[in-house]
Amino acid sequence: MSTLAPGARRKSKAGWNLLGLLVFVTAGFPVYWMLNTAFKPAKDAIDPDPSLLPTGLTLGNFSRALDIADFWGPVGRSLIVSLSVVAIGVLVGTLAALAISRFAFRGRKIVIVGILAVQMVPLVAMIIPVFLLLNDLDQYDKLSGLIVTYLTFILPFTVWTLRGFIVNIPKELEEAAMVDGCSPTGAFLRVVFPLLAPGMVATSVYAFVQAWNEYLYALMLLSQKNQTATVWLGNFTTKHGTEYAPMMAGSTMMAVPIVVLFLLVQRKMAAGLTAGAVKG
Repeated sequence: MSTLAPGARRKSKAGWNLLGLLVFVTAGFPVYWMLNTAFKPAKDAIDPDPSLLPTGLTLGNFSRALDIADFWGPVGRSLIVSLSVVAIGVLVGTLAALAISRFAFRGRKIVIVGILAVQMVPLVAMIIPVFLLLNDLDQYDKLSGLIVTYLTFILPFTVWTLRGFIVNIPKELEEAAMVDGCSPTGAFLRVVFPLLAPGMVATSVYAFVQAWNEYLYALMLLSQKNQTATVWLGNFTTKHGTEYAPMMAGSTMMAVPIVVLFLLVQRKMAAGLTAGAVKG
């Protein structure tokens, strides 16, 4: 029971609400400014004294964004790469995390340390070795080569994250299912998999966002004809300057798949569904 007086509790609650509002405004303002710039006339986007509130609305920036270069091609390629990375990463990551969590084998700790060590390597430090390797394997300027490249830094995170979810699922649940006649595979599919679903969804969202927003490797490993959506945004910066309003319109269109994804899986993002699975 709280020992704070009612007045002190109200002040504490108000303080936390104010802090939450501050965090929301700080995180949401860039998104608001992107939308504000996307719908305002192009001349207002470069005004040295911009208005916080929109002074006029137009859809011309979206037409310009679609006309300046092919839009659907890069978006389609980004979707292919991102969905492939999610499918392969979650499948392989789940199997690897299950092996690390449930089975004792020689070198297990070395594998875990190796997964952590890989995530510490800066991505920019691997660009030249990756380029040379893909060139030798005839995978340069191919989506398959980009997918494999993304998996090299997304898969370790996937394995580590899913391992944390699997460890928190009591092993006694699987053992009880096997006592009731399930095979190890059946116990996993019927008991562990449903409890692991929130973790797989959260990991999938992370993998999708990482692959969708990645710019450096997509720029270096793909030619202009095979560019992805993030590289496509570079078309708005030319020798004559940057077209900020159409660029923000393009960024808004690029954000739509991410927003839709979050709306579809928001209820599965919670990780605490295993609480109370075992009762004493």
